[in-house]
Amino acid sequence: MKKKIYVKAPCLSQSGYGEQSRFALRALRSKEDIFDIYIEAIPWGQTGWIWEDNEFKNWVDKTIEKTAVAAGQQTLMPDISLQITIPNEWSRIAPINVGYTAGIETSHVAPVWLQKGNEMDKILVVSEHAKSSYVNTVANAKNQQTGETFDYKLETPVEVVHERTVIDEPENIEGFDLTTDFNFLVVGQYGPRKNLDNTIKWWVEEFFDQDVGLVLKCSMMNNSIIDRQRIQQKVESILAKYEDRKCKVYVLHGDLTNGQMAKLYTHDKIKCLINIAHGEGFGLPLFEAASLGLPIVTVGWSGQQDFLVHNGKNYFTDVEYTLKPISDNSVWDGVLERGSLWAYAEQGSYKMALRRVKNNWEKAKNLALELQEIVNKEFSKEKLYEQFCDSIYKPSTEYLDWMNELDDAEEL
Repeated sequence: MKKKIYVKAPCLSQSGYGEQSRFALRALRSKEDIFDIYIEAIPWGQTGWIWEDNEFKNWVDKTIEKTAVAAGQQTLMPDISLQITIPNEWSRIAPINVGYTAGIETSHVAPVWLQKGNEMDKILVVSEHAKSSYVNTVANAKNQQTGETFDYKLETPVEVVHERTVIDEPENIEGFDLTTDFNFLVVGQYGPRKNLDNTIKWWVEEFFDQDVGLVLKCSMMNNSIIDRQRIQQKVESILAKYEDRKCKVYVLHGDLTNGQMAKLYTHDKIKCLINIAHGEGFGLPLFEAASLGLPIVTVGWSGQQDFLVHNGKNYFTDVEYTLKPISDNSVWDGVLERGSLWAYAEQGSYKMALRRVKNNWEKAKNLALELQEIVNKEFSKEKLYEQFCDSIYKPSTEYLDWMNELDDAEEL
């Protein structure tokens, strides 16, 4: 008998958690002989919702409708819940409850994450960094009856399950025209963690008098016109200090399909992806660039280490950094803890890494092609889907033999 799995996730959100949710659903769908899937789609902040009309989106819509009907008839009663969000929102809603989170970009997690994590039966995270930060966090707690203090830690088992996005065939981006032949690319949401102010400012300083371009594919919260205006104002305020610059900065804002994103990574005039974020749970844009053979400039800390280091060899993690407490404007009560650490890229090292790629691009490209082969082998869709489903529920050998016998009987 199939296992009813109830997936509570921002699966329609245009966000990192949205991509993570869609990966999980595709993985579960690859084992529909084992899982009977139900979906509750939840929002993620103020991010927009995906708009592509394709077979997967239609399946998600139909599954959400199926879930609503089952809930209304009180026949849902799942065997397993899979909750893809920050741990603050986890709860026990099925006999077996699995929490799946990506948002661990700092050195330790909030105490409430320990409490909510210990309510779950299993926790899945997307990188070794995320696991280390979670399991090594120790909070001070107090016994309400005796008043004694004690160390409170996570007791629930944690397993690393890497993710990947769907990478479609590249398709053209209407109106996207680059007048510079050598361009760097930045992909990310504008906020303190992504460190985009310094990314832009230091890049302009390095290529001030050169015919080089920087493509910014970013938003602040969503892809609305107001959001676009805010991004433009933010970038223009930085560039105003460099009026006589020769280098160019392009702002690309709005909805792009997976195929159009692939076009950015493979565009013949885009030569390198930049990411000097303070921390990444996994680093999907970095992973996408690596899987498509694009050179990278980044730091060697947090989630991206899982795919940028292979057999002791570091790929593109040249930017030196210092671990320091997160800034006050980054503190998010119950999520990003005051005093937790993340990486601050060193300005000079960042500029040197940019210059190395510009001056030795063929060498960087060859290294990127080497990494591409490794990543697409070690992080193949089939391998990750299998690992993910096994982490949720692995049927016994006897059950699988029985299923095979049924299949053989149907063929007869």
